[in-house]
Amino acid sequence: MKISLIGYMGSGKSTVGRLLAEKLNMNYLDLDSFIEEKENLSIDEIFAQKGEIYFRTVEMKYVKEILELEGDYVLSMGGGTPCYGNNLAELNSKSKTVYLRAAIGTLVERLKNERQNRPIIQKIKDEDLPEFIAKHLFERRDFYEKCQTIISVDKKSVDEIVEEIV
Repeated sequence: MKISLIGYMGSGKSTVGRLLAEKLNMNYLDLDSFIEEKENLSIDEIFAQKGEIYFRTVEMKYVKEILELEGDYVLSMGGGTPCYGNNLAELNSKSKTVYLRAAIGTLVERLKNERQNRPIIQKIKDEDLPEFIAKHLFERRDFYEKCQTIISVDKKSVDEIVEEIV
């Protein structure tokens, strides 16, 4: 079985993915790490040196490559991945997709102290963060909600979310 975790940054894809993979005795893959290894550059460096169009092109290529891998695994990816090209269709056809849905308040609370690790929000002021997240979620909601399973992560522990997925 292949399980793909989808959601906005801060929704818990990486944290849930690692624990879920461990619980199910499966491999864990992170798409961004996979891309960084293949491209020999960090995601930030890819964006800075080659641009977003290049990044989205190789991202689609590596989504397809990962989906062709043998064996069972849990895959987490960036929040924008399902919104470009035919990534979501590929993910839905070749894996079990799970949208980790988080409310704006939950995301703001989780992300406000992680700015140094999140280039897209590094320069956004605290008071502007809710609006920024709301706008992004509005743009991405149609993609996210086409996942096969939707799980609310608000006010739940990582263990509770993993159990719900299992």
